[in-house]
Amino acid sequence: MKAKKKLKLKKIYLHPVTAIILLIALVIVLSAVLSFFEMQATYSTVNPVTNQLESNLVTVENLLNYDGLKYMISNAARNFISFTPLSTLLVALLGVSVAQATGLFDTFIKRHMVKLDNKKITFLLIFLATISSLINDVGYVILIPLGAILFMANGRNPLTGIIAAFGGVAFGYGATIFVGSMEVNLIPATTSAARLIDPTSHISLTSNLFIIIATSVILSIVGTIVIEKIIAPRLGRYKEPKEFQEENKTVELEVINIEEEEQRKLETELREKRGLRNALIAGIIVLAIFVYSLIPGLPFSGLLLDMNETTYLGQVFGDNSYFQDGFTYMVSIFLLATGIAYGIGAKTIKNDKELFNKAGDYMKEIGTLIIMIFFVAQLTSIFRRTNIGTVILAWGANLISNLSFTGIPLILLVLIVIAVANLFITTPLAKWTVLAPVVVPSLMQSNITPQFAQFILRAGDSMTKGITPLLAFFVIYLGYLNIYNPKKEKPITIRQAIAYVAPYGGIIAATWVLITIGWYLIGLPIGPGVFPTA
Repeated sequence: MKAKKKLKLKKIYLHPVTAIILLIALVIVLSAVLSFFEMQATYSTVNPVTNQLESNLVTVENLLNYDGLKYMISNAARNFISFTPLSTLLVALLGVSVAQATGLFDTFIKRHMVKLDNKKITFLLIFLATISSLINDVGYVILIPLGAILFMANGRNPLTGIIAAFGGVAFGYGATIFVGSMEVNLIPATTSAARLIDPTSHISLTSNLFIIIATSVILSIVGTIVIEKIIAPRLGRYKEPKEFQEENKTVELEVINIEEEEQRKLETELREKRGLRNALIAGIIVLAIFVYSLIPGLPFSGLLLDMNETTYLGQVFGDNSYFQDGFTYMVSIFLLATGIAYGIGAKTIKNDKELFNKAGDYMKEIGTLIIMIFFVAQLTSIFRRTNIGTVILAWGANLISNLSFTGIPLILLVLIVIAVANLFITTPLAKWTVLAPVVVPSLMQSNITPQFAQFILRAGDSMTKGITPLLAFFVIYLGYLNIYNPKKEKPITIRQAIAYVAPYGGIIAATWVLITIGWYLIGLPIGPGVFPTA
C-alpha cells in the first residue's frame, strides 16, 4: 500500500499593514451588522454641577453608509496628523537619533552599563518603563527604542529589550513612584461618584501613593523574572539580517602593529572620556533650565506650568500643563544637547552635515512604521466612531450594578469588567467616566473606600493594555519588533507580537490581582491616612 501523503497547510504571513487594513474592514462591516440589530446600552454619568446621575443612551453607529464613508474619507488626513503616537515618536527620535549617531549611547553603555549584571539592566529598564506613566505615554516612544539599543549593545537580543520596555509601560501603567497625571485626571470622577453616597467625600492626590510605590517595585521584580526566565530563553540569541552579516564579514587580513593599536585605544578612551564629560555638563545645564521652569514665582520661571490651576500638582500635571504636554520634547532636547556635546568632545562628528546625515540613517528604518501608524490611526478613529467599545463598557457597568456582590467577589468582578473593557477602550479616564458612578458607590456600600476603588481601576486598566491592537501605542511596539526582525521576509505579525508579550502580561495581570486582594485583606494603608476599607 502506498503511504498516504500528509497535507500541510502553508502558513500565511500577513504583513502587519495588511492585517490592520483587514481589521478596519472588519470593524466597518461589524458596525453595519450591529447597527442593523440595534445594539445599544444605557449608562449613567454624574452631572458635575448638580451632582445628580444622568442617563445616557449609546448606540452602535453604522459606518457602511453614505455618512459613514464620508466621515472616513474626509477625516483620514486629520486622523493621521492628530494621532498622538506619530508626533511623539518623531519628536522623541530627533534626540534618540542624534545621541545614537554621535556614539553617546554606545560609549555610555560600554563604560557604565556593561559592568552591570543582565538582570539588573532588565530590572532598571522595566522599572523606568513602569513608572513612566507618571507623565502620560512618554515611555512608549522613548524606552522602546532605547530598550532595543541597550540590549543589542550588551550582546543580547534587541527584541527582548523591546518586549521588556513595552511590557513595563503597558502592563505597569497604573503604578509609579509619585503623584502624576493619572491622579489629576481620575480624582474628579472618583469624587463625584463618591459624593452620591457621602456628600462630604474628599479624594486627595496622595490617596494611592503608598500602594502604587510598592506595586511599581513588585511589578518590576516580577517582570524581570519573566523576561529573564521565560521570554529571553524563548527568543534566543539575535541573528543579524543577511545584508548586515555581509557587511560585517572580514574581506582581507590586516597586519596590526601592537604599539599603534594600543596608542589608538588610549586616544579613543581619552576622546570618549572628554565626550562623556561634555555630555554631563550639557545635561546638567539643560536639566537646571527645566527645573527652573517648574518653579513658580521666580523671574522668568514657571514657563512649563499651567498657572490657571490652583494647586501646584495641577499646574504640573493638569490637562493643559505645558510640562506634561512638552515632556517628550524636553527629553528630546536633553538627548540632542548631550549627544552633540559628546560628539564634539569625542570628535565623532566633523560638522553639522555629518551629524544629521548619520542621524538620518537611523531614522530611515521607521518608514514602514510610519505607514503602520497611518492605518492604525484610521483603525482607532473608526472604532471609536462606531461606539462599539462604549456599548460594551456600558454593559459591564450594568452587570456590576445588577449583581449584588460584596467584598472580594465584587472586587474581582470589577477587575474583570475593567480588564475586558480595556481591550476596546484603553484610556483610563474614558472608562472611569462610565464606570465610576456604578463602581464607586457599589464598593462604598461594601465598606470599600473610593480611594481603593480608584486603585482597582488602575489595576484592571493595566492588566490587558498590552494585548490589544486598539492601544494607540501598540503600533510603536509592533513597528520596532519588525525594525529589528532578523527575518525580513517573514514580518512579525500582530498575533506574534501579542504572543511574545503574552507571558509577561499574564503573569503581571495575576500579580495585579494578588496585590489588590492581598492589600484589601491585610488592610495596610494605601496612602497617608487612607485604607482599603472605611
